Amino acid sequence: MTEPTTIGVSIPIPSPHGEYLQERRAAFGDPSAWGIPAHITLLPPTPVEDGVCEDFIAHCKHVASERDSFEVVLRGTGTFRPISDVVYIQVAQGVSACERLETALRSGPLQRELDFYYHPHVTVAHNVPADALDRAFEELADFHIAFTVDAFHLYELGADSVWRPKHDFKLGAAAQGE
Repeated sequence: MTEPTTIGVSIPIPSPHGEYLQERRAAFGDPSAWGIPAHITLLPPTPVEDGVCEDFIAHCKHVASERDSFEVVLRGTGTFRPISDVVYIQVAQGVSACERLETALRSGPLQRELDFYYHPHVTVAHNVPADALDRAFEELADFHIAFTVDAFHLYELGADSVWRPKHDFKLGAAAQGE
């Protein structure tokens, strides 16, 4: 029997902002910084068997075809402390569109329960000392970008602990333009 593949689904943060946030995450000492591209999670890391993965990919295509592109604004920092030692960039606009995508993705072959209530965000510090969390919170407090989400990606966790995009799902209007 083969080991399940660990996948995740997310909205990538576009260049050059994604690379900038990844560099900042590394500068705060986050050990996962170079293995996790900057993103807004839609489905957290989930182990799946091959057959289920194929069904889930078809489900992702269907979900994407039913959704239109939308605007996201990332602005300022937030934290999950004291529950979880995480500092993140807040999704200031596009929250409800992210929530609808997340719910739709979990309604198919992967009906995964969540450990925490879904809260779209971009992690910039995790598994670092308290002073590094404080620095991340303060130094990125003025961060602000806006971008159009026209796709989401399915990522696969490699044996080297690096997340790599495996499938790109264009949202409705974007997919029709191909």
